[in-house]
Amino acid sequence: MRPIAILALTICVLPASVSGQAAPKPRARDLGVPFDGTPGPLNAITDVAGVTVGQVTIVSGKGPLVVGQGPVRTGVTAVLPRGAASGDPVMAGWFTLNGNGEMTGTTWLEESGFLAGPVMITNTHSVGVVRDAVIEWLVHKGFNFDWSLPVVAETWDGSLNDINGFHVSKQDAFRALDSAKGGPVAEGNVGGGTGMICHMFKGGIGTSSRRFAIEDKTYTLGVLVQCNYGVRRLLRIAGVPVGTEIPDLLPCLDTAEPRPSADDRYPRCPAKVGSRDPGPGGIGEMGSIIVVVATDVPLLPHQLQRVARHVSLGIGKMGGLGSNSSGDIYVAFSTANPGAAEPKGLHTATYIPNEAITTVFEATVQATEESITNALVAAETMTGANDLRISALPHDRLRAALQKYGRLSK
Repeated sequence: MRPIAILALTICVLPASVSGQAAPKPRARDLGVPFDGTPGPLNAITDVAGVTVGQVTIVSGKGPLVVGQGPVRTGVTAVLPRGAASGDPVMAGWFTLNGNGEMTGTTWLEESGFLAGPVMITNTHSVGVVRDAVIEWLVHKGFNFDWSLPVVAETWDGSLNDINGFHVSKQDAFRALDSAKGGPVAEGNVGGGTGMICHMFKGGIGTSSRRFAIEDKTYTLGVLVQCNYGVRRLLRIAGVPVGTEIPDLLPCLDTAEPRPSADDRYPRCPAKVGSRDPGPGGIGEMGSIIVVVATDVPLLPHQLQRVARHVSLGIGKMGGLGSNSSGDIYVAFSTANPGAAEPKGLHTATYIPNEAITTVFEATVQATEESITNALVAAETMTGANDLRISALPHDRLRAALQKYGRLSK
């Protein structure tokens, strides 16, 4: 997406389900970032057969924050485990490293072991409207159920976005669901990730996948993240301390005009443009990360919960701490064992033995790390509410840092 081109006085609602809507952006591997493991053909969560993704991006306005009017920098992302045509639940598990966040529907997901319907991601104050929209969407699609407990997760975009203006509507959630498809997935400033900040660079949506063999059969695992966490000094990419190599380009207010409602933690850009991460005691980690793991490996719900736990290791490799103010919440599901949730009869299920699951753990860690890096690489500099400017991770300086430490792959 090109934020400057779409700034307007009225809200622009843009479906962003595939990156083919604009010239393809470079991804982390294109810049020479080395990663372990073998990705699928798309290197995206949609490499898992049947999984579809839809996104709606909402961008409008500029200048001082006026609650209810903007500026608006937000959206909705939808992940459908079996696409829009199937109501067949998938086995699932979830985990939270630090719980200063929300993912609805997880109580019943944990109790039943199944995820019925999509996984939705949006901003913190839009969880309710998106949750209600999912139920209405399922009803209109004709799915047969007496009650529904949708899974809707959030991260906070209130620095860039008029979060208390409640700009996400049911129609936006409908559009995200209706636009969901396979193929390439748009990354960066799109969908629920539109207004997010990651390690004090512009963050947002990122995805990756891994292919691997277990007992001579090839499986796929895909990850999608909405990253909105982290301090600069801890950022590591492919083991390189990028946060200390690029300590400047910090969030700042890009205006000399008074902004009474602006967050006083952010300095003015003209005076502080070259400032460095103040370290402990400075601007603290204020955000969160939501991670969705999809796989076709046959796994039982308790095994999927184990997979979800291992997402934390991928985030840790990037420099995430799961700080007190962070909501680090993950859900993992398997598209294997169709029909396992049928309400009648005896059921059988296939699953890999625990002795083989470490391969799945490794793929999860690898794909999580690459998904976050892809989000950082794809995101573009954005100026939002109160003229807060969040800079993109500079590709040339990233490559220089990788080269300095002997980690540039090409």
